[in-house]
Amino acid sequence: MAQANGTTNGDDIDTSPTKLWEHPNPESTKMYEFMTMLNETKGLNLKGYDDLHEWSINNIALFWELVWHFTGVRASVPYKQVVDEKAPMFPRPSWFSGARLNFAENLLFPSECDEKGYAIIAATETTRETVTWAQLRERVTECQAGMIALGVKVGDRVAGYVANHTNALVAMLASTSLGAIWTAVSPDTGVRAVLDRLEQIEPTVLFADNAAFYNGRSHPVLPKVQEIASKLPSLRAVIIFPTVPTVEIDASSIKLSKGKTYPYEEFLALCTWEKKLTFEQLPPDHPIYILYSSGTTGAPKCIVHGCIGTLIQHKKEHSIHSSIGPQSRLFYFTTCTWMMWHWLVSGLASGASLVLYDGSPFRYLSTQDPTTSVVDDLAMPRLIDEFKITHFGTSAKYLSILEQKNIKPLQKQLSLKTLEAIYSTGSPLAPSTFTYIYSSFPPTINLGSITGGTDIISLFGAPCPLSPVHAGEIQKIGLGMSVRAYDYLGNDVTPTGSAGDLVCTQPFPCQPVAFWGSTGEEKYKSSYFEEFEGVWHHGDFVRFNPKTGGLVMLGRSDGILKPSGVRFGSAEIYNVLLKGFAGRVGDALCIGRRREMDSDETVVLFLKMEDGKEFSRELADEIRAVVKKDLSARHVPGIIDECPDIPVTSNGKKVEAAVKQILCGLNVKTSASVANAECLDWYRQWAKDHA
Repeated sequence: MAQANGTTNGDDIDTSPTKLWEHPNPESTKMYEFMTMLNETKGLNLKGYDDLHEWSINNIALFWELVWHFTGVRASVPYKQVVDEKAPMFPRPSWFSGARLNFAENLLFPSECDEKGYAIIAATETTRETVTWAQLRERVTECQAGMIALGVKVGDRVAGYVANHTNALVAMLASTSLGAIWTAVSPDTGVRAVLDRLEQIEPTVLFADNAAFYNGRSHPVLPKVQEIASKLPSLRAVIIFPTVPTVEIDASSIKLSKGKTYPYEEFLALCTWEKKLTFEQLPPDHPIYILYSSGTTGAPKCIVHGCIGTLIQHKKEHSIHSSIGPQSRLFYFTTCTWMMWHWLVSGLASGASLVLYDGSPFRYLSTQDPTTSVVDDLAMPRLIDEFKITHFGTSAKYLSILEQKNIKPLQKQLSLKTLEAIYSTGSPLAPSTFTYIYSSFPPTINLGSITGGTDIISLFGAPCPLSPVHAGEIQKIGLGMSVRAYDYLGNDVTPTGSAGDLVCTQPFPCQPVAFWGSTGEEKYKSSYFEEFEGVWHHGDFVRFNPKTGGLVMLGRSDGILKPSGVRFGSAEIYNVLLKGFAGRVGDALCIGRRREMDSDETVVLFLKMEDGKEFSRELADEIRAVVKKDLSARHVPGIIDECPDIPVTSNGKKVEAAVKQILCGLNVKTSASVANAECLDWYRQWAKDHA
């Protein structure tokens, strides 16, 4: 029997989840305009999203060609072929071959924008900044000139050890305008983790913040920059941003083996000739970004993303899926490390104004002293009203915290009248959180639970203005993305609603163009194409609702649990805890343990208690009873224990794989991809004590 929270006993699925939203006027959306254009120009009779999506994956080349023209991609030389539809997914096929274009040019000169409006609104806990389109182009011109003076050329790697602010965006645009490859790591990342990434790609230039400001106080960064720079012999220059004005910049303290460190103003003064903004015209698949996998062992993999794949996928998702355009103000709470920063900044290519924020999501300007901030659970809703944000993006964790605290912005004299959408990603969004959002924020918004990842720098599951929002479900698979669910034998279980691995069966332009390094091709293949021959295997455990077409995320494939042969995802257990134990249980980690001596897998549930709350056997028994009632007897954890901390990546994702391997008796080395890797020692000891 279907359960109220959208999960079921075994592999069944609730095919009738609660419908929470429908677009009041779908014919006003860009997606409807796109579908109408298709019907009129191609003699089609597409009647809704399912028809549109089916057509898009059956006509890959024509679909992406139409997206190119509909969204206004800027190129100096036209393409000769969109893609060879007969080519396999690996090796990755070329896209829009023959064209010449520049990524930064598409962001700085979109086909449509409000030239008199702001391109950027930037905020911290204590500051505000506005930047017009003309000012943004001028700042990129100046930064580009400084990079030319340093000799930066096509293919060079330019790194940022920077927070989410305007200067970081300017440095990225200046880099990609010259054909250099941008990569960034948040300044709260430790030295070893930074070097594990940057030593592999050998950057020639490093931009860094002088300090970071978070939760009401300044945090030093320059001592870490000094150590990082000393271990990167490839560097020709380090450039320091005055991100926290009260922190002095001592450039002489940062020594390079063959270069120099410059305060940002000195770097800008390197150019002594007349500055003119130029854009290198490059092949469509020319690299623009390097991102890093969040694997749990070994050095992070360096994933290289190309110009056209990133650009056209983001323009499709922004313009067609989200109706983001010159009238929009787009916000995402993110660091520069996370792929969502790259998704956010591409909003410029659709003419949107970006709202950049760096700081705690729970601090806001003091009304008594505007140079300071105060703790405020309503900080982000206040930001929505202050800057008239239309599209607000964040993590599922943040929304679940608001739910647990029962924050009601509309009851606190906040109108949120400009808000059109809330986007959530990073981890599955619990069904109860869907209901909370629609009871606490304007019910007119499109709550877009979305999924994708660093690997594709974009989305598989996307917002959809032509389809309803159902509790616990991602609305739809994105246009042009042929996504299915496969069981472990490679059978397509999508139509049955059974759980399986998320796969993509046809090429898509935002596949990485490469993995960096001499063994990159081997790593590329092993990462995505070894589980199922010729099919992209993403590593997420999902199921589709055959009635709604919605997608239910069940956690990572490496977090699959299979006691007594029953496969389910850790997210099902987390949803039960969030629904019934908020306020007592702060966080949790659900792991399947199976060692050589075990005849079956044991579900182990670790609980991190809320401050001031105690773990007890009575609580464990209560959780077991609720799991049995809400899910099934086969879902009940065999072991429930308290833990001091939950291992997470720098983006806040739970690292289930490392703990699973530890519990199963494997020797897992501490990984730089785990932000709080020291807590893995506790799990090692736990595994010994419970051998």
